Amino acid sequence: MTDSAAIAAGTGAGEAAGPGVGAASAAGSGLGDGTRAVRAGLPEPVKHEPTLPGPVFAAHFHLPGDPTGPYTYGRDDNPTWTLLERAIGELEAPDGGGEDAGPDVETLVFASGMAAISAVLFSQLRAGDAVVLPDDGYQALPLVREQLTAYGIEVRTAPTGGDAQLDVLDGAKLLWIETPSNPGLDVCDVRRLADAAHARGALVAVDNTLATPLGQRPLALGADFSVASGTKMLTGHGDILLGYVACRDAELTASVRRWRKIVGAIPGPMEAWLAHRSLATLQLRAERQNANALALAEALRGRDEVTGLRYPGLPDDPSYKIASQQMRRFGCVVSFTLPSRARADRFLDALTLVDDATSFGGVRSTAERRGRWGGDAVAEGFIRLSAGSEDPDDLVGDVLRALDESAG
Repeated sequence: MTDSAAIAAGTGAGEAAGPGVGAASAAGSGLGDGTRAVRAGLPEPVKHEPTLPGPVFAAHFHLPGDPTGPYTYGRDDNPTWTLLERAIGELEAPDGGGEDAGPDVETLVFASGMAAISAVLFSQLRAGDAVVLPDDGYQALPLVREQLTAYGIEVRTAPTGGDAQLDVLDGAKLLWIETPSNPGLDVCDVRRLADAAHARGALVAVDNTLATPLGQRPLALGADFSVASGTKMLTGHGDILLGYVACRDAELTASVRRWRKIVGAIPGPMEAWLAHRSLATLQLRAERQNANALALAEALRGRDEVTGLRYPGLPDDPSYKIASQQMRRFGCVVSFTLPSRARADRFLDALTLVDDATSFGGVRSTAERRGRWGGDAVAEGFIRLSAGSEDPDDLVGDVLRALDESAG
């Protein structure tokens, strides 16, 4: 029996190994991030089979008799998802999944980051509940707020910086944290907020998109859910839409899984397989992109026309102290403001190594004037720049040259 067939049948290495997937698992204390990333979620080796089995395309599976076993219908589960979910769970696990990490992390993958966000919020909240959201978070959150309100859920908001969400936490059912925030890059103390929320009986979800599991592990900091868009740095090539929810509580996971079944916001097998393949280079990409972001931030710090520069890895950034305590890498995004909309547009037009595109986290650097979308409370000249994997001297040189050319 081939390894992919064994997984599909619920037998052999895939089932026996559980979330760790046996000897090929990346979980375990003492392993470096690169080792964990390249080994994450791989099944036990099978002679003559590929290291990572190819995508399984199936709407239904052979199912004689009672509907038991891991795979019954393609909307509910797929062997390709299983391997990816195990891989992400290993990377999100506190302490790298070592013996003292506590319960296994269970991960559910979705068609997009917004599908994952919606699954947590709408599976946990009911009419009459209260939820706390950041007022400086991802651009689609105001749309989520409108829908929650329409369902009779009270929505409170507060800024990410200064742990301001603490002030509106009493009586809430769920606290939603986004740290670093997108696009302003403020950081809050996840453990402090999680402890306060749990003391008040509230659940805690953290949007970990910008940091990735190699930069921050929310579950280790006390969160109940770690949620992210896999569209961005996790997969890193700008060619996949994906999201996930990671959790260590079986009942909470089951409720999110039920929501996924009802809504059907599932990833395709090819997207899941491409995402898993991309994880192998996550540590390499993160190292280069984080280093490039820091180099850009340091170069921009000396420019008179640049104001409001933010990067959590800069020692003089307002978020540096708490970020350095809870983050292992500071991310690939730098934000700053140019004097006007026209200056920002000229700057973007002058760039040659940076694509004018939305999203972030890809191996090719991108930048955009966020005000063009109209959903963020930012100045017209506000720029969100995502550092890619280009040579640092080339990337910094291109940005500085574009600043010079855009001045006239």
